[in-house]
Amino acid sequence: MEIWLWAVIGMMAVGMAALLVKIYLLRKSAKEIADGFAERLITDTNTLLDISSRDRYMRRLANELNRQLCNLRAKRRRYSQGDLELKQAVANISHDLRTPLTAICGYLELLEQEEHSASSQRYIGVIRNRAELLTELTEELFRYSVITSGENVADRQPVVLNRVLEESIASFYSAFRARGIVPQIQMPQEKVVRTLDQSALARVFSNLLQNVVKYSEGDLLITLTAKGEILFANTVCGLDSVQVGRLFDRFYTVETASYSTGLGLAIARTLTEQMGGTVTAEYEGDRLKVCVSFPEICNMDKVTV
Repeated sequence: MEIWLWAVIGMMAVGMAALLVKIYLLRKSAKEIADGFAERLITDTNTLLDISSRDRYMRRLANELNRQLCNLRAKRRRYSQGDLELKQAVANISHDLRTPLTAICGYLELLEQEEHSASSQRYIGVIRNRAELLTELTEELFRYSVITSGENVADRQPVVLNRVLEESIASFYSAFRARGIVPQIQMPQEKVVRTLDQSALARVFSNLLQNVVKYSEGDLLITLTAKGEILFANTVCGLDSVQVGRLFDRFYTVETASYSTGLGLAIARTLTEQMGGTVTAEYEGDRLKVCVSFPEICNMDKVTV
């Protein structure tokens, strides 16, 4: 009887060992599939998933994931190609619009030199205003298409965030005064240095400040921290979380009748991300907060700026 009991126990031990080995191999295969799938999602490669396991169910799972990866790559290529063609088309159209707009502005200058009645002068003034507005919007569209096409090469160098931010705020002095905005500015005494494209950084600050001038209710708080975070906070009535979530979408404007292209904040986000930073917005209690962050990716302590 004991022999049979030990035999049963031995068979159960062998079965449990085999089951544990099977579970280990399945877990190993699952990890291989998970790691391989995650890697292929973030890298541009045509390599398919391959696992060491011979389990038919795991191999069937790997084959199905490979099929989906092929479909995803095909869609990604079509999207990238279509997006590139769209940006190129926008750039070409914007460029082609420059010539007739330049001609219109030139003829307007000649027309303004002639003698006209008061009503004619008023009409010419309206035409001049609309022509300048169309020129500005065309230039904005062209700059956006160039920025997002990846053709611009960032000239990175050590940049003092304090200095660029101060210069950007100073350039908006007249606009702030016209809107009755008295900005409150908080900056650290020490220099906050990052390796960035200075002209692109100035463009980011300019676009964000332009947004403040358009929509602020008269207040503005600008804060720069030693961690490289720049906060723009101002009161804006009538917004909601959905609108704030779309502020950085291209061609989106809060006011549907606005003459803006809705590209200013989209350009700011694109440039910020190209320089390795992030930009976010939140809305709480009628107060809009836009935060631009440039994390310290290298030791700049020994850099003299």
